[in-house]
Amino acid sequence: MLQPHNPFQNHLLAALPAAEFKRLEADLELVQMPLGHVLYESGCKLNHVYFPTTSIVSLLYVLEDGASAEIAVVGNEGILGISLFMGGDTTPSRAVVQSAGWGYRLKAHVMKTEFKRAGPLLFLLLRYTQALITQMTQTAVCNRHHSIEQQLCRWFLLSLDRLSSHSLTMTQDLIANNLGVRREGVTEAAGKLQRAGYIRYARGHITVLDRPGLEKRVCECYSVVKLEFDRLLSDILPGDPHQVLGKSSPD
Repeated sequence: MLQPHNPFQNHLLAALPAAEFKRLEADLELVQMPLGHVLYESGCKLNHVYFPTTSIVSLLYVLEDGASAEIAVVGNEGILGISLFMGGDTTPSRAVVQSAGWGYRLKAHVMKTEFKRAGPLLFLLLRYTQALITQMTQTAVCNRHHSIEQQLCRWFLLSLDRLSSHSLTMTQDLIANNLGVRREGVTEAAGKLQRAGYIRYARGHITVLDRPGLEKRVCECYSVVKLEFDRLLSDILPGDPHQVLGKSSPD
């Protein structure tokens, strides 16, 4: 069994060949990611990249008046800080922990050095970045064309794919802020899902009781994102028949 904290709980790190991982291992720093903690602010220089293991982080675009909306979520399938190896030292988005947990961080210069080797890590990160861009694009379409209930179902399912449990700790205010909608809309949509028996919500704790039910209510945006992640990344996870998203951790 895995130890309580293990880099291989992150799927990208687990996919690295042994030689590449060995070069990074000593520089990987275990960090706690408490709920609401800001890893990056918009426009700030990136000093680290982060590999979540048991946490989920929201990427938010923040407007001048303080309003914000989520453009993507990153969990144990990915990495935070793609701007660093895509040619920039800053990012236009804010990265906020939406589900508390742990992860590993790597200093910027170490990541840049490894990326410039043009080896397996570069290939892996470019494939992941393409999948992340798909998620961002689909999120924008979903927010424009689909109901709050459908957006909420998508958000629940994307979060569950990145957790080992069926429970989330999240207030309705924070969900509304992530989706860029009014709290009343989230309250109404969550109430419908609870009355239908799909979720149970109490004092900031959300438990998904019927995942297949949510999958029937969600718009196509969830499956588009999931299929793209699976298409781009599942074939490069060695020796694991499970799909990238929602797969169990290796023993």
